[in-house]
Amino acid sequence: QVQLTESGGDSVQTGGSLKLSCAAVGYTDTMNCVAWWRQRPGKELEWVAGIATQTDTAHYSVSVKDRFMLSQNKSSNSVYLQMTGLQPDDTALYRCAAGPELRCTLRRQFAFNSWGQGTQVTVSS
Repeated sequence: QVQLTESGGDSVQTGGSLKLSCAAVGYTDTMNCVAWWRQRPGKELEWVAGIATQTDTAHYSVSVKDRFMLSQNKSSNSVYLQMTGLQPDDTALYRCAAGPELRCTLRRQFAFNSWGQGTQVTVSS
């Protein structure tokens, strides 16, 4: 089992930037895929971006592509989400999740067996 802890959420103005961190402890050998999900007010949980930790290949949703960037630090079992050009529509609780899928292309909740509690991002206009 992997325990995930997110940090870095904050309140920013439109156009601002934030860097979210997801730190993992536990049986991290199974953490082939780490993804960020978000839940906007009144909406369902939404896949945002994912990284295949073995190949360092990242995928992004259309809504964040070219604004958000994933990176990882394997020595500290951490994955980061650099967010730029933030918009009010990015306001959400951001959660990281980990799963065993090697290619990290499945954008379904069932593909992830470890979840963090989340970190709040609020973007004001």
